[in-house]
Amino acid sequence: MQNISVAIIDDHPLFRDGVACSLSESGIFSVLGQGGSSEEALRIAKDTRPDILLLDLSMPGGGLQAIAAVRRLIPDQKIVVLTVSEAADDVLMALREGVDGYILKGVGSKDLLDVLVGVAAGERYVSPLLSARVLVDLSTRVDRPPKDPMGQLTGRERQVLNLVADGLSNKAIGRTLDLHEKTVKHHLSRVFFKLKVSNRTEAAMVLRDTDGSSDRPAH
Repeated sequence: MQNISVAIIDDHPLFRDGVACSLSESGIFSVLGQGGSSEEALRIAKDTRPDILLLDLSMPGGGLQAIAAVRRLIPDQKIVVLTVSEAADDVLMALREGVDGYILKGVGSKDLLDVLVGVAAGERYVSPLLSARVLVDLSTRVDRPPKDPMGQLTGRERQVLNLVADGLSNKAIGRTLDLHEKTVKHHLSRVFFKLKVSNRTEAAMVLRDTDGSSDRPAH
């Protein structure tokens, strides 16, 4: 019987264990490792070399950063995103980094297994719900490259970055914008990825250098 090795990276242990159980019980997959951060994603991919690296986007260190780091280290690694994010921006950035699949977390076990079998065989997959949304988003971006780094950010990401530059913690930003702290972390992860920086100080410096103060919310 076919055996496909998988490593699972998700910062929710119960969810991660459930996925691992479903894969192992199928008789098709073997789970080589589990982790909950971008650092662990890189280490596990390097140490175990799974056929497929299955990961979430929202995690300590950032899922997009993990994808980019794994791609640099192991260019032919098959990577599938399993996430709650339906944002076209997340899908586009993940696809640009060369992921082989993008699946929403509401997927059933059988459908997930089918997608992973297909990816192992060389197919690529994006959840049907997201395909049309991504095409529409792409059509609005054609021939309109951003004039500066800040042009890549969504309005919400700019708000978060402005508050970071003001010295607010993630918890304080969440209170100001009425967001969960985990959502703030996800927005920051995307900001870091888009601006090609690795920490809050560097991101604030980019904001300062490009004078994005006009986007500051009142608080």
